[in-house]
Amino acid sequence: MTHWIKFLGTAGARFVMIRQLRSSAGVWYHLNGMNILVDPGPGTLVKCASSRPRLDPTKLDVIILTHKHIDHSTDVNVMIEAMTDGGFRSRGRLFAPRDALEGDPVILQYVRSFPEELIVLQPESAYDLADRVTLRTSPRHIHPVETYGLRFELPDRVIGHLVDTAYFDDLVTAYAGVDVLILHVVRFSGEGDEEKGIQHLNLGDAEKIIAAVKPRLAVLTHFGMTMLKARPWELAQQLTDRLGIKVVAANDGMQLNLDEW
Repeated sequence: MTHWIKFLGTAGARFVMIRQLRSSAGVWYHLNGMNILVDPGPGTLVKCASSRPRLDPTKLDVIILTHKHIDHSTDVNVMIEAMTDGGFRSRGRLFAPRDALEGDPVILQYVRSFPEELIVLQPESAYDLADRVTLRTSPRHIHPVETYGLRFELPDRVIGHLVDTAYFDDLVTAYAGVDVLILHVVRFSGEGDEEKGIQHLNLGDAEKIIAAVKPRLAVLTHFGMTMLKARPWELAQQLTDRLGIKVVAANDGMQLNLDEW
């Protein structure tokens, strides 16, 4: 059975998203016959329609929101409607942090009953998606809103999706043992980030994590302006040369065949 990941968007942070220098449409996983959409930001529905081959959102089985920031969540409601044929066919599962549902919610009340199940994400917890796919959450990330990274565990491989966060040492433990590691690398340099309250990984953080976790493949994505200006494809090659681990920079529309890894 073929397993693949399609990067519908690789934009990180507000300015790349606002200017659409890169798409902000999230990531589509196809694992063990299941279709899983992670973080449907602005433009996800349009990108599904324009994808070649076209991605049919009525075939989605799972939607996961790692956190409620708008570059990750703006299309979540329309994708819930699409997954459930406008709410007329109860199907699929929706995973989201509690603060995406309470206080200043991004998931609208009227769509919450459309999926078969709505699951509130908890830190360091496991969820069976199918007989041979387990979703496991990381510890809560260091980010202004409730945020969790993901591990997709299959019998013969593990994929880690390390989303927005400031660096902390437990990240290495949380993503240990993955074969493929996707990292959100918004910043080229972390200089001044602490003073500015910026809680995102920079390239140095990513290198430290990749060197410690030692995946077969690391994929950099979710780029902010400083990363785009520094040419992420060249930075990925430099990491490959330094670490001896294959590192690539995702681009919009890139499909990664996991069976090769």
